[in-house]
Amino acid sequence: MPTYRYTARNTAGKAVRGAADAPDERQLVTRLRAEGLFLMSCREAERDHGRTHLNALQLSEFCRQIGMMLSSGVTLLRAVGILLQRDQKKRIKRVYQGLYDALQRGRSLSEAMRGQHGAFPELLIGMVYAGESSGTLDSVTLKMATFYEKEHRLHNRIISAVIYPVILLCITVLVVIGIFTFVLPNFFDMFQDMVLPVPTQVVMAISTGLTQHWGAVLIGVLAFIGVLAIALTMPAVRYGIDRTKLHMPVIGKLMRTIYTARFSRTLSSLYSSGLPMIDAIAMSRDTVGNRYLAAQFDIVLRQVREGMSLSYAIAPLDGFDPKLAATIQVGEETGRLDAMLESTADSFDYEGEMATQKLTTFIEPILIVFMAIVVGAIMISVMLPIFDIYNTIG
Repeated sequence: MPTYRYTARNTAGKAVRGAADAPDERQLVTRLRAEGLFLMSCREAERDHGRTHLNALQLSEFCRQIGMMLSSGVTLLRAVGILLQRDQKKRIKRVYQGLYDALQRGRSLSEAMRGQHGAFPELLIGMVYAGESSGTLDSVTLKMATFYEKEHRLHNRIISAVIYPVILLCITVLVVIGIFTFVLPNFFDMFQDMVLPVPTQVVMAISTGLTQHWGAVLIGVLAFIGVLAIALTMPAVRYGIDRTKLHMPVIGKLMRTIYTARFSRTLSSLYSSGLPMIDAIAMSRDTVGNRYLAAQFDIVLRQVREGMSLSYAIAPLDGFDPKLAATIQVGEETGRLDAMLESTADSFDYEGEMATQKLTTFIEPILIVFMAIVVGAIMISVMLPIFDIYNTIG
């Protein structure tokens, strides 16, 4: 059902602007007349707002502002209106406008957020719904602000750890391409009518291919990238990649630490907000970010429904640190499961940060050595015929 933004006048002649869902303009007129409004003009709301996805930092800011204003006694509609009046990016302002219009129509905040077509994650919508049901929306939104702030910091740490190796790898590729296309062709005339070693023949063949058939090479590279991009969208391929990430020699341990911290923090936030354990586990599963690990939760959910404790149900999962199950068991026995999970998440956050730094320190010299080996091998293959010439003259 489309959403219309309209301008109408009430019985006092005052202009009223808003938005409403209706099958068509005729039904919109009927609906507004029932509310004592007379339509002046309307247009269908833009649909591209559904492509807006708030990132972790934006979600944290939204939750913190809403929570602080609600705690100060500001009404929810007024709080969203204040956010709407602030200097925001156009796409974010459009999301806030959608929330404001929905709240004006009497919808709850969770319903308004769900109506933004993916702008807000299901985890946050579920938490807001739990806060509305229990009357603790202010504290829940403040808790989610902290949650998304930590998610943002974790994401930044991962990006910071990856960006330097990626830049170094790109520089290596550019240097190698430059050698093949600009440096090596200068030696071709010198090597004419000579019996060349196999390494030199291979290097010259690659150089000739890049310089004389660059169009075909470019098409081949683009085709490979396209096929790879399509393959990565296939569930089976993503499932296999996610499984491989957990079993890689060095990266696997880091990924397990990150997934354990993410699951622990999410489950702690949901459970402490009053959500039933089954719902909390199901929503936490969706935030892990690994399809192979998430697929194993079907068994966990079934066992917990049947009465098994979470610590025993989660222990066999392939993808979490064994410390998680032990911590959950202690929390279940002491009745402080939410606090134990929060403490575990903080611990694994720290371990993940240290592991990321170690991984970066480990990868950087490896890439430098790899770059030196590649460039050195190319130069040696070019120098071999020159050595043969000097040996023949001597």
